[in-house]
Amino acid sequence: MDPVRGRIRFAMGLACASAALSVLSLALLAQVLHALLAAPGQWPWPPMLALLGSTVAAYVLRQAAFNQSHYAAFRLEVLLRSQLAAHVARLPLGRVQALGAGPLSKVMFDDVKALHVFVADSTPLYARAYAAPLITLAALLWLDWRLALAALAVPALGFAVMGLLMRKSSELNMNERYNAAREQVAASIVEFVQAMPVVRTFDSGSASFGRYQAALAAYLAVLKEWYARLGFSARFSMTVLSALPTLAALLWLGGWWLAAGKLAFSVWVAALLIGAGMAEAMMPFMVLYHLIDAAKLSIHRIQQVLGEPPLPEPPAPGEQPQDASVAFENVSFSYGASEGSAGDAGSTGGEGKDAAPALQGVSFTAPAGSVTALVGPSGAGKSTVARLIPRFWDASQGCVRVGGCDVRRIASDTLMRQVAFVFQDTFLFADTIAGNIRLGCPEATQQDVENAARAAQAHEFISELPQGYDTLAGERGVFLSGGQRQRITIARAILQNRPILVLDEATAFADPENEAALVAALSELMKGKTVLLVAHRLSTVEDADQILVFEQGRLAEQGRHEALLAQGGVYARLWQSWQQARQWSLPAHENTACPAPQP
Repeated sequence: MDPVRGRIRFAMGLACASAALSVLSLALLAQVLHALLAAPGQWPWPPMLALLGSTVAAYVLRQAAFNQSHYAAFRLEVLLRSQLAAHVARLPLGRVQALGAGPLSKVMFDDVKALHVFVADSTPLYARAYAAPLITLAALLWLDWRLALAALAVPALGFAVMGLLMRKSSELNMNERYNAAREQVAASIVEFVQAMPVVRTFDSGSASFGRYQAALAAYLAVLKEWYARLGFSARFSMTVLSALPTLAALLWLGGWWLAAGKLAFSVWVAALLIGAGMAEAMMPFMVLYHLIDAAKLSIHRIQQVLGEPPLPEPPAPGEQPQDASVAFENVSFSYGASEGSAGDAGSTGGEGKDAAPALQGVSFTAPAGSVTALVGPSGAGKSTVARLIPRFWDASQGCVRVGGCDVRRIASDTLMRQVAFVFQDTFLFADTIAGNIRLGCPEATQQDVENAARAAQAHEFISELPQGYDTLAGERGVFLSGGQRQRITIARAILQNRPILVLDEATAFADPENEAALVAALSELMKGKTVLLVAHRLSTVEDADQILVFEQGRLAEQGRHEALLAQGGVYARLWQSWQQARQWSLPAHENTACPAPQP
């Protein structure tokens, strides 16, 4: 909270001043009552006006304290979310996937929101909870030390019981169990709603709703256990810390001493007014305990994310690629080994005992301006090769070079300016079509956007949309078909015009009518660029300058289409299977009509 600590302290100072004025108001009220009892026919205007002024000032300062704490909370919220977003963007992609989208979104939204609530609402209460009892105790000691000790003894008993409550709660880890149970309920609700199409198709909600019911049952069990073990202590401390027990003690003791002539009536009245506010001022401690405990858990989760080591950056300014070539030199990689750390340029870390290697000893060179196709069975390592180029992960062994430079020696911004991507899993933001194409090139004109869309065979369908290029794509592009989303991401890559182009199943969602035009457009626009094309449709790679054939993480074969077919190896087998798949059709069968129902 360092960036907003000054404003928080100012808010707490205002809250303390408000508490002092509140006690002063009670003292002035006692003075007004004493003056009215002493001279019933005269209105004590000076203390009455002072009472009005102190009451209004206490209210104004209290509101100002909450205003300042809320401004600090909003600023802290913006700073934390910005810091978390910037940090997550620098983490290895494998580590981000291991953390999970759900937990990360919870940290960036719910946990930061919990800190907002703590700073906005708790810090003024925290200051008031300390200041008000101390100021009240000082005023009571000034009035009568005996009444002050009596007023102090009642909340002291309440705090002793509450201390026992806190210790038991800490021993049982009830807060952590309660929060974990709540999170499980929330996660099961999200799962049930998001999986509704699958739920209705397969199990009618029995399995997924069963998990939701199990989460609710676990949540109820935690609540019952917490209430059974700590219910009496909590109720007792809440009762003792209310105003009535303190007021009763002051009333009985003060009345006794008043009857014995050991206490002035005006002092008794003043002590009753001021002392009743002492216990009430301590009530926020009960709420603060839970808010602080929840804030600690949120802080712990935020610090865990911020403590994740990012990909190491080279010393500024880093090396500059000499051309658009791409080279792999004896590269091995394992996803399990890469999630926890990323080595520097000279590291040759192991692959991890439990992680199956995705790549093993891969070496090849894609010259500048060439088209290199990566083919092979699913899980062979093709997409992994594409993702190692921009350092979404770092190689476990070996070296990946772009323009002759180790990618670990190139600054991230410089490296990303070299590579454009079209992934199989398309992602569009909830923005306009033009905004999604312009992503990464905010300075591009509308004409540039349209030219890129034409080249990607997307201009025609975009023009037919209700607002054309200003049509909203919806969250994750939900308003568009899979093929339309793919062509928009291709247009985005075309507009970026970067020297290296990675196409990971770029034509996966193209319909038969549009695939030929799309491939032709890409072929024309890829001139002069280094292209790495990951493909399952082998018809798209026949004209590649070289074809890399992967099998079980290894580079099994390398060459042009005709030469690889002549070898009769893995590529020839894949080509034969693909040809057979193209020729597949529904088997012929007799069209037997259903018998007519018998009358």
